[in-house]
Amino acid sequence: MQLDRLDARLLSIVQNHNRHSSEELGAMVGLSATAVQRRLRRLREAGVIEAEVAVVKPRSVGRPIAMLVLVTLERERADIVDRFKQSIRQTPEVMNGYYVTGDADFVLIVTAESMEDYEVFTRKFFYENPDIKGFKTMVVMDRVKTGFSVPIDFDHFS
Repeated sequence: MQLDRLDARLLSIVQNHNRHSSEELGAMVGLSATAVQRRLRRLREAGVIEAEVAVVKPRSVGRPIAMLVLVTLERERADIVDRFKQSIRQTPEVMNGYYVTGDADFVLIVTAESMEDYEVFTRKFFYENPDIKGFKTMVVMDRVKTGFSVPIDFDHFS
C-alpha cells in the first residue's frame, strides 16, 4: 500500500492518541471528517493499523511483575519454531514475543502476579515443552517507557 503525507500525519497522531474524533483529526491534518474516516478504514483494511488498544498499567490489574525471557529452542526447525510461535500467541501471560537473531531464539515479555506465579508459569510453559533447550529470565525493576508508537519520518512520503 502506498502511503502519502496525510496518511503519515494521521498515523503519527492516532498511534499516540486514538481517541480523537474524525472532526478533530480532520482539523489537525487538513481533511474533512469523511476523508479521515475513509483513510483510516483503508489503513485498517490494509493492515497498516494492526490494532487499536488501551495500554493498561499492569499493577492496577494485579500483575505487577514483568520479566524479559530469552528462550533457546532445541533445534531451529520450521515446525518447532512455528509451534512455539503458536504457543506464544495462545498464552495470555506473554505480553509480547519476538523471534530474534543472536544467542536466543525468542525474547518474551511475560507478566505475573508474583514470583510464585511466575514459577508456576515456567513449569507449565517452559519445562513441559520438549522443544525448549533453555531460558533465561531478567526481572524488570522499573517500566521506564511502554507503548507501540513507531517514529514516522515525513520525508519518506509524498
